[in-house]
Amino acid sequence: MKVILQETIESLGIIGSEITVADGYARNYLLPKGKAVLNTPQNRQILKHQKVKVDLQIAKEKKLATEMADRLKDVHCIIPAKVSDENKLYGSVTVRDIMNALEKQGIEVQKRMILLKDAIKTLGVFKVPVRVYKDVEPEISVEIVPE
Repeated sequence: MKVILQETIESLGIIGSEITVADGYARNYLLPKGKAVLNTPQNRQILKHQKVKVDLQIAKEKKLATEMADRLKDVHCIIPAKVSDENKLYGSVTVRDIMNALEKQGIEVQKRMILLKDAIKTLGVFKVPVRVYKDVEPEISVEIVPE
């Protein structure tokens, strides 16, 4: 089903995008929640009239994202972890651990924003990207130290 997004949804696209999604997803989630409208000539015409408003919304979102990225690129998290005698971690450091460390510093991020490929299983300093917006991904420094 073809729809026009009424708000930015990270996995689908930005506000005003014309996309194709599964019929059930559109009928049961996007349309009832007001996140999208059907891609009809009338709705496309309305979108053209609202284009200025949409462009302002995108610019505002991007500005907020770049401001948050500037704050995040200087962040250094220290996460204590239990280690064995050979300095190997018991378990691993995951996205949730990084998210909790950021919360302690007063930085609110969602779990899906932290782009950790694999769990961290050794001591040291690691660069972890955080997706703030579509093309804005600053890296934070995460240091794993013995507890």
